[in-house]
Amino acid sequence: MPRNPATTTRDALLAAAREEFAEHGIAGARVDRIAARAGVNKERIYGHFGNKEKLFDAVIKDALDEFAAVNTVLEDDPVAYVGEAFDRYREHPDLLRLLMWEALHHRSAALPDQSWRAERCGRKVRSLAARLGEEPSPDVGRAVLSLLGLAMMPLAMPQLAELLGAKMDTPESVAAMREHVMGFARAALEGRASASG
Repeated sequence: MPRNPATTTRDALLAAAREEFAEHGIAGARVDRIAARAGVNKERIYGHFGNKEKLFDAVIKDALDEFAAVNTVLEDDPVAYVGEAFDRYREHPDLLRLLMWEALHHRSAALPDQSWRAERCGRKVRSLAARLGEEPSPDVGRAVLSLLGLAMMPLAMPQLAELLGAKMDTPESVAAMREHVMGFARAALEGRASASG
């Protein structure tokens, strides 16, 4: 069955925009470059998405959907979750760059899809709380944020990693960093359990 041309154009625009936004952020991205990468007239961007910021929001939503595909549930094995998140960020550096660009893009209003995002984040908090035998709370939310930060930080700041002697330029050094962040997560969670037990 042939694909819908509108869907094909929309998908091409999203793929091109993902590359452009990952490279240049919202402010630096150019609609004409996105259209050229997608092989369409730039008016198609406005027709499908309205404006550049709404296109960025659609790209972010797709990227977050992909990240949600990380297999391990926090409740099942939070340490494995950190390892899988590390792998996902390493294998898809554009995802991490998009999240960083979004953080740098100041907005006064709520994030797009705020309730959808809040529900996803709430599931992570509830999942870790269940694993820890606690009720969901801001403290558990901080723990989830810290676990994700462990997975993210070495890849978000490669220059700092190199300055600290922790450059990830070989398969062995990547594996060592992955093992390190998982070990750090394990120790933190065990320390948390000891402190509360």
